[in-house]
Amino acid sequence: MAVVPYKDKNTSKREQVAEMFDNISPKYDLLNHLLSGGIDILWRKRAIRELRSSRIGGPKSPALSHKTILDIATGTGDFALEALALKPEKIVGVDISEGMLAIGREKMKKRGVDHIIEMRAGDSEGLPFADNEFDAVIVSFGVRNFENLLKGLTDMHRVTRPGGVCVVLEFSNPRQFPFKQLYGFYSRTILPLIGRMVSKDTSAYSYLPESVQAFPDGPDFLRIYEAAGFINTKWIPLTFGVASIYIGHKHL
Repeated sequence: MAVVPYKDKNTSKREQVAEMFDNISPKYDLLNHLLSGGIDILWRKRAIRELRSSRIGGPKSPALSHKTILDIATGTGDFALEALALKPEKIVGVDISEGMLAIGREKMKKRGVDHIIEMRAGDSEGLPFADNEFDAVIVSFGVRNFENLLKGLTDMHRVTRPGGVCVVLEFSNPRQFPFKQLYGFYSRTILPLIGRMVSKDTSAYSYLPESVQAFPDGPDFLRIYEAAGFINTKWIPLTFGVASIYIGHKHL
């Protein structure tokens, strides 16, 4: 059974995720940094460094191009902003939540980068782009919300150009004692309480630990990644396994 934000509603996971992010969008950035102690910023920077150094044929291969980047489930655009370090010509951020996109567009205007970063409505499992359109595809804390993970990853593979790279940053489940137990207590008890108080959404931050617990992380994710078509896949655990970076390439 799929984990959804609002168990009392007879709507699809996609619809519920969009509603949830619309509801929490005004407080989303604040809560992200508050609940992670700001370490989510470091995770995104690390993911972009991994993207920069990624080579499809090993360390002696030439660097990959990052002229065009697609940021899926972009939210308010934090990951897209980090990707500016790669000096791309164009970044397109897509999301199903208009509330998140509206805040993201204002953020890009204030920073003077809206000519580089375009925020566009779009479904991650049916991307409105041509085959082989982007040099790199990135997503932070978004694939966990896909209604059909394999379908979403397969469409990400479709829009990645041959030789291109996909970098996924996502929450995962710590595996080692005592951090596994400490994080479990924090995510089930403290995180939902703070989330409810700040966002006023009683379900959103209960959904977060439930969706992380149910998500196929680590080697299980790599198997689905490869089933979607990606090769030379790699898993990099972060902060005792609280989050993970997954890297995959598309055949030349």
